[in-house]
Amino acid sequence: MQKISGVDINLGNKSSKIAYNYAIETFRNRKGKRGAVASESKGGFSNLIIFGKERIGIGSDGIGTKAELAERTGIYDTLGYDLVAMVADDLAATGFEPTNLSNVIDVDYLDAEIIDDLMKGLKDACNFAGIAITGGEIAELGNRISGFGNKMHFNWSATAIGILPEILKTEINGGNIKTGQLIFTLKSRGFRSNGFSSIRRILKENFGDNWHNETYDGKNTWGEKMLTPSLIYSPLINEIITSGIELTGMAHITGGGIFDNLRRILKHNNVGANLNNLYQPLPEILKIQELGKVSNEDAYLWWNMGNGMLLVADEKYTDNILQKAEQMNYECQIAGTVTAGGNIQVEFPAFKLNKNY
Repeated sequence: MQKISGVDINLGNKSSKIAYNYAIETFRNRKGKRGAVASESKGGFSNLIIFGKERIGIGSDGIGTKAELAERTGIYDTLGYDLVAMVADDLAATGFEPTNLSNVIDVDYLDAEIIDDLMKGLKDACNFAGIAITGGEIAELGNRISGFGNKMHFNWSATAIGILPEILKTEINGGNIKTGQLIFTLKSRGFRSNGFSSIRRILKENFGDNWHNETYDGKNTWGEKMLTPSLIYSPLINEIITSGIELTGMAHITGGGIFDNLRRILKHNNVGANLNNLYQPLPEILKIQELGKVSNEDAYLWWNMGNGMLLVADEKYTDNILQKAEQMNYECQIAGTVTAGGNIQVEFPAFKLNKNY
């Protein structure tokens, strides 16, 4: 059954598990050969693949229904940051340095000016992340692709690969997380590229079909504000790792929010978390939550709530992590600690959330 968010998160998790279980049956085909999968990290953000001495990771994702925001506003050159963030930060969350990207744009018909804007934004985002665009496809699919308005409609996805730094013996998957370690949070910039099915539903219910033209804050419309490009975290994470700071786990806060994504790295050792110092939800997130009458329980499962990436490390690395973030213009703070058991707890002065796994 479809949930009020617009998507069924539990069904999505079940479907992903089905897909992974079929994929894992192919791993044995490469055993002992180049391209062999080094581990079966179910639910990880990416996986380690061996090519001789080279160790790489690979990941795929897309911008989802955030594409409609571009169709509504006519602003196309920021979506590249969302696309790169989704794939590059998944790789970085397992320790890989993203190096190359191939993208696919499915369209109903071609508009060269829109393609130019999309690719300009992708180029800018890849330069920010240090990634080369080394492949791509633009496919005309006619009425198989639809969207808002009369201009070109599109879906956009990408696959990225990355190299594991020499300083790492293997990928970072949460297997070394221990009770008492600290959890750091990196502040997000907007909703990133997740939860837009619920966002669009809420805004339409409150403002009608042309909700994107409604004023948000006197400076931006709702359409422009919701199009805020994702902040890409991989450059900071790469710098932290190569400097010798030992991270034991990272959670990229995308679909499923803080609870589902943090669980993916804590489950290995049956540990939990007490998060009592997360960043407060961004004003636009709180406003959407208010307009949609969304409970805190649902909000922290649908959206990042102002926290885009969580890092786990020993307390001794605190100053180094915070200094690296400040030097590279990222906002970072201690969010909480790793606890015994499988419970994740989020605490604010006004409320407390718990989820057991």
